[in-house]
Amino acid sequence: MERIALNGDLEISRIVYGMWRLADDADRSESNTRAKIDACLAQGITSFDQADIYGDYESQTVLGAALKAAPDLRDQIEIVTKADIALTSDKAPHRRTKHYYTSRAHLTASVDQSLAEMGLDYLDLLLIHRPDPLMDAHETGAVLDELVTTGKVRAVGVSNFRLFDWTLLQSSMKTPLVTNQIELSVVNSEPFRNGDVAFLQERAIPPMAWSPLAGGALFGGAHPKLLARLREIGGDYDADASAAAIAWLLRHPARVIPVLGTNNLDRISAMSDAMRVKLDRETWFELYELGNGFEIP
Repeated sequence: MERIALNGDLEISRIVYGMWRLADDADRSESNTRAKIDACLAQGITSFDQADIYGDYESQTVLGAALKAAPDLRDQIEIVTKADIALTSDKAPHRRTKHYYTSRAHLTASVDQSLAEMGLDYLDLLLIHRPDPLMDAHETGAVLDELVTTGKVRAVGVSNFRLFDWTLLQSSMKTPLVTNQIELSVVNSEPFRNGDVAFLQERAIPPMAWSPLAGGALFGGAHPKLLARLREIGGDYDADASAAAIAWLLRHPARVIPVLGTNNLDRISAMSDAMRVKLDRETWFELYELGNGFEIP
């Protein structure tokens, strides 16, 4: 599996296993979670994507149970998590409204909670989950710097930021932001046109792509011609349509890092198939047009 350097100290696998559905599995046992981790490691997928809110604040705890049962796993993996979304939940009965919170106190508490839930001494990568309209960039930037310098976090980045959100936060930081995790897929390719990917590419910063299979929309009947072509391409490499759709992202020179999530062990075991699928330029544009639903100008 290819590795992507985010800074001089941190590399992650080119494909990342997303754990937003981990707590939704009917089997939340340590052994089942460990089986998912082992299926990833067998392919060279060493990076795992979490967030404090996933699974109504339970996904990190499910992962943590498996990690605490097998401490040797820590040195084999990289843990990504996110903070700043505050959900209304039974676990936060005092909260009236869903909101974003990028204060020093909230981010510090969230990181400490993530470390405790997963049984970790440090996080490999912390992302600000959503742009906060009330963010005090000086306060948020300072606490992110502090989390790195104190060793609680190896690197920091953002998620769902536009370029102006990025530059505002980065202007108040000493630590470089290392990635922006954005929604990106063959049916949601707007970031290739609106400057989001170009902004990162200019700075040699690899984007992470959440929902790289469009949340399953590729297979829901809305894009029959695209799905048929993806199946055909995947079949040429003894792979499926999902592998071809991920290969479409991997083909881009921005070094896109897809974040793939599923609880199905067979699908987990096949995630690296995308690395075998090779697309030439014309095929890439063919899929681009099918995903957009219109011919390029």
